[in-house]
This record gives sequence, C-alpha cells and structure tokens, in this order.
Amino acid sequence: MTSTTAAAPAPPNGDVGGISEPAHEVELTIGGMTCASCAARVEKKLNRMDGVTASVNYATEKAKVTYPARVAVAELIATVVKTGYTAEEPPPPAPPEAAAEPERAAEAEDDPELAALRRRLAVSALLAAPVILMSMIPALQFDNWQWLSLTLAAPVVVWGGLPFHRAAFTNLRHGAATMDTLVSVGTLAAFGWSLWALFWGHAGMPGMRHGFTFTVSRTAASSTIYLEVAAGVVAFILLGRWLEARAKRRAGAALRALLTLGAKDVSVLREGREVRIPVGRLVVGDRFVVRPGEKFATDGTVVEGVSAVDASLLTGESVPVDVTVGDTVTGATVNAGGRLVVEATRIGADTQLARMARLVEDAQNGKAQVQRLADRISAVFVPVVLLVAVATFGAWLGVTDDTTAAFTAAVAVLIIACPCALGLATPTALLVGTGRGAQLGILIKGPEMLESTRRVDTVVLDKTGTVTTGRMTLQQVYVTEDATEDVREEDVLRLAGAVEHASEHPVGRAIAAGAEERVGTLPAVEHFENLPGRGVRGRVDGHDVQVGRVLDGPLPEALESARAAAENAGHTAVVVARDGVALGVVTVADAVKESSAEAVRRLRALGLTPVLLTGDNERVARSVAAAVGISPGNVIAEVLPEDKVDVVRRLQREGRTVAMVGDGVNDAAALATADLGLAMGTGTDAAIEAGDLTLVRGDLRVAADAIRLSRRTLATIRGNLVWAFAYNVAALPLAAAGLLNPMIAGAAMAFSSVFVVTNSLRLRTFS
Repeated sequence: MTSTTAAAPAPPNGDVGGISEPAHEVELTIGGMTCASCAARVEKKLNRMDGVTASVNYATEKAKVTYPARVAVAELIATVVKTGYTAEEPPPPAPPEAAAEPERAAEAEDDPELAALRRRLAVSALLAAPVILMSMIPALQFDNWQWLSLTLAAPVVVWGGLPFHRAAFTNLRHGAATMDTLVSVGTLAAFGWSLWALFWGHAGMPGMRHGFTFTVSRTAASSTIYLEVAAGVVAFILLGRWLEARAKRRAGAALRALLTLGAKDVSVLREGREVRIPVGRLVVGDRFVVRPGEKFATDGTVVEGVSAVDASLLTGESVPVDVTVGDTVTGATVNAGGRLVVEATRIGADTQLARMARLVEDAQNGKAQVQRLADRISAVFVPVVLLVAVATFGAWLGVTDDTTAAFTAAVAVLIIACPCALGLATPTALLVGTGRGAQLGILIKGPEMLESTRRVDTVVLDKTGTVTTGRMTLQQVYVTEDATEDVREEDVLRLAGAVEHASEHPVGRAIAAGAEERVGTLPAVEHFENLPGRGVRGRVDGHDVQVGRVLDGPLPEALESARAAAENAGHTAVVVARDGVALGVVTVADAVKESSAEAVRRLRALGLTPVLLTGDNERVARSVAAAVGISPGNVIAEVLPEDKVDVVRRLQREGRTVAMVGDGVNDAAALATADLGLAMGTGTDAAIEAGDLTLVRGDLRVAADAIRLSRRTLATIRGNLVWAFAYNVAALPLAAAGLLNPMIAGAAMAFSSVFVVTNSLRLRTFS
C-alpha cells in the first residue's frame, strides 16, 4: 500500500504555529516481532515522534501510521529499526497480471519463514523427545544417560532456541524485555544449571538417577539437571509458534483470496477488433468483451448483450442476476450467460473489489478498545514477570534454604508468564471475522464498530431502496365486468404498454416494462399525445387509447372500487380506456423486496425493534410496513431528507441505541449520526462512506447477518481476552508457589496462544 494524503488534519501534536498540517498515511510491514509487547514497543516509539500517530498490529505484522508532511517515511522506518525491528517501505502497486503471485506465496507450505520454522521444530522435537522421556521415566535411565541427554539437548537449546536468544539479545541492546527474554533466560538458566551440575557437581557420576514430579521437588542442587526443561520448553514453544503462524495465515486467507479474485487480462475492442491486453492497461471508457464463464475485468456498464452475472465469490449471493444494456457490473464477478460488451467506468483502486479489500484490511489492522487495554498490560508485563521471578527465587531461598526448589520455581515463573495470548486475542478474531464477512458480502470498517452492535436495540430502515426495490414496477391488472365484449388482462396490458412505451414518466415506464415482460412485443403507437395532469393518449391498432388517472367518461363501479382499494394500499392506479370506454385499471408501486419480511423477522429475533422511515405519505408507508411486519406505531412517514438526522437523534434522546440502514445520498448524514450505520452496497458512494458496515448485496437479510457476525466476533474477542487474562492471573501464582514443573509451564504457555487462535478460527464456519 502506498502512502496517501488524508483529508483529515494531523493530530494536535502535529500542528505548527496553530495551523493544522495535512496528514499522510502509510502502512509499514514490521519484521522481528515475536509477541504483543514487541508491537507495543514499536507503537510507543512511533507515537513519540512529533505529529505521528501509529497503530501496530502483532497478528498482521503491520503498522498503520499517520504522519505530517514534514516527516519522511524513511524517518519512520529508521525509528522502527532503532527499536530493534525491521520495517519495509511500501512497494508500488503490483500490476494486475502479477496478482496471482501473492496467492501462491500465501500457501502455508510454500512460505519460506513457515518452512524454516517447521524444520527447526521437527529437528528440535526429534532430539527433545528422548531427553524428556528419559527424565520422566526412571526405568529408561541407564548408566550415563545424562550425558546422552546433554548431547541431544544442546543442539535444541542452542540452535532450536536461537531465534529466542537472538531476539532477547537485540532487545537487551535496546534496553527492552519481551517474551523472548523470558524464554531465553529461562531455558539458558536451566541449561546452564545442568552444565554446572554435570561438570562440577555430582550429576555426571555414572549410575545417577533422576525422578520427575509435576511440582517443585527438593533435591540436592549438585545432583539435579534440567535438560528436559531446557529442551522441552524450546520444542513446545516452537510448536506453539508454528501452529500459531499457520493459524494466522489461515485467518487472513479470506482477504488474500479477495485480493486475487480479479481477472488478469481482458479482450478490449480496438477499431472493431478484439485485442487481448493486461487488465492494468485498461482505462476508463474502454469497451471490453466478456464471454460466458469469464470474469469481468473491472467495474462497468453493459453496452451490448443480455446475460446473467454470478457474483457469489464477491457478495455471497448464490443466485445469478440478469443484466442487460444499461446495467452496471462489478469487476471479478463471472459472466454466467451470453456475450457482453462492457464500458469500463472504474479501474484500479477505484473498483468495488479494491475498495472492499481496502475496507477489510483497514478493519483487520484496527484495534478494539479492549485490545488497547491488553496492549498496555503487555507492554509492562515482561519486566514485572522478571521482577516476580527474582522475588520468587529469593522467597523460596529464604523460606526453605533450598536452592534447587527456588531455582525451579523461578524458572517456571519465567516460562509460564508469556503475554502472547493477550496480543493475539483481538487481531486473530478480527482477521477471521472480517475475512468471513467479506466472503458473505459484509464489510466491517473497524473493530470499534463491533462494540456498537452489542448495544443496539433499535434499527431504523429507510424504505426506498432498502425495504423496497426503489423503482416503480407493475403490480395488478383489473378488467371491467361491464364491457360489451370479453376483455382479458393481456388486452389491457398491450394497449396500456403500447401507449406508455412512448412516455418518459416513471409510472409509464413501469407499465411499459411490465407489459413487455408479461405479453411480449407491443404494437406501435401513432399520434402519441401527453395530457398534462391527466395521462397520455395515442392510437393503437386503429383505436384511440387513453391511459391516465383522469378519464373523460364515467368509470364502472367495479373499476372504481379496484382503483380505490389500490390507492388505499399505497399503489398508484391508472385507468385504461379504448375509444372512450374504460377497460381496466393498472396499478404500479415501489415493490417490497421479497427478502424484506424475512429480514425484519431476523432483526426482531436479535432483539431489535424495527422502525420504518420514509418521505412517502402515511398511507404508502403503513402499507409497506404491514407487508414486512413492522407495527404501525413504528412507522415514521413524510420525513424530508434533511430531517432524517433529527429522527435518529430523537430516538437516541429517548434512550435507544440506534442502527440505521440506508442506501441513498439523503441517508448519509443519518447513517453517520446513528450509533451503527449499515450502508447497502447497491446504494450511493456517500452512503457507503458514511456507514460503519457495508452490505455488498442489496438484500436486507444481510443486515441481520452483519449484526450477528459482529456480535459473534466481539464475543470471540471477549472470550479470548478472558482466557488470556485468566490464564496469566492463575498461572503466575501457581508457578511462584512451586506447583508447576517448568516443562509443563512451557507447554501450557505455548498452547494458550494456540487456544486463542484456534478459538478465533471457529468464526470461519459462521453462516
């Protein structure tokens, strides 16, 4: 990601002379972080720079930095390097034809770092296993077994634990302590004690036997070795690191898949011929051909052809959508029907796919409020643990005068107290939750939005385009019973559609489109005439036909009743007359989406009270509310666009926590004002920018899914944090009290991180 200039002003400490500087944003890839306290250190150092605001995510290994123009990216990188880590300047955007490379690199087995970690783990585990078995099972302890244990354990501690020792040394040079410090000090202390006991004590004597207990034991210091602790802890933590790294890659798989969905090349029309070019060379206005089974190269408008579009990979919608000339299509969706010619309207970073990926990535790099507390704790946790370990050693030595027991308890404290699980609790759940949301067509803008979904109790639904389709469609056709000849619905539709086909009025266009769909080709109209305030008139098949709300002659009672019933239901009714005789009544309305009633039921099941908000008249609003199951008392009608914000604020003053679902420009302010804004992805850019969650599909049911997913993700984060806090709070006293063998402590610490990541991965099954 390249650096960009943000519209927002720089933070207060970036002001010069009271004038706010323009702020820039950059995303840096941070290397060398091994735990949450590493991320906290990098973030702290960056935030100390004048005018800089940074957020460092341990799980994604990225730093999102906002900085003033006077600060260069190179200075940010230099600050990270001085802290003891690496940082990479953002590379230029990769050409689309190279987009498949990240996908292949993302495969876990092909990742060089993961492969190296797997090799180190395999060798360490193979060597450590015999050492652990011999130490735990006295029957396996032959004469001089301790020297074989030393031979096997030494490579594990020195080579297997090299990443921990190297990181601990680097941190020491910078006056810092991290999880690697705890692991390195603990394993080297256990190994060093064993060397002393073997070479200068009595542990190296032939025939020496060694018992194993799960708690601290009191034995002669010179006869006790801890080779199984040194080798076992390194192996267990390497196993935890490997499982954690694999799980983190799986957690980010959805975003990587999203980034590689797009087409790689495209057939562009050049002087009437098709020319195959890379997608990166497309420009706005180019016309390109999409054959059945091919992906749309970019966002555009259909200019030729009729087909169906499969958008399931992008929106989660399984049913293909029919498209024809004038309809918009989205890049990365699949042409499931006939040949289409499309004119490109958006390219590169402006496409819906790129915007979706950007939203997901921003959300994954963010931090919830609870995670910021965990980060603050992690930053001071390691130094506190070192002090606790020293105090534990002193306390045991003072109370028992037993150096062996004191040393064992101190090492257990060092190894058990890694804050790694705290650092992984939020980002891994966000990685999986936001990634799964993207697969389902739900874009969560940031972790702070999750907190709002838990509190929401009222959901305001904009009617037009959200609950309804947003366009007039043909509804019912009523025919007269008093005509001198039999009149069929098809006859009425043919006449009405033929005349209205020449009209530009929305009602007329709806009648014409509906008539073509139901009866096929319409006859030609002659002498078309617009009758202001009354309707339209023309000659069809030799007859004078009038279509409108007002007729010259009387209306039969049956048709009058049908028109009154339609208008009471909020529909627009027009009368069709032939040669001055009324033949029927045709009704049109902004149709309620088929999914809206079910969506309202799902929202109620989540404990939310749905409120219908519209600028239409009360009668139309109540009709729509009745159709979807919203009570009349929760209908707010005849609201001007600028007054929608006031409605949201009034509900908030009543003590409600309000979610707003909308899709139009006139919804943007209300979406921003609501406690939680859900923007329909089929709506305007202004609404999407104002919303906290974007629903890529125009299906209101996804709103309920979005709230369920957000709540589930938040619950997972809280569960992870509860586990991580509880683990550290409970484990430290147990270790200090001598109730944990250091090797068991190492295994427990490693698997606490694995538990947090695995718990987060359960979100992949959300549906």
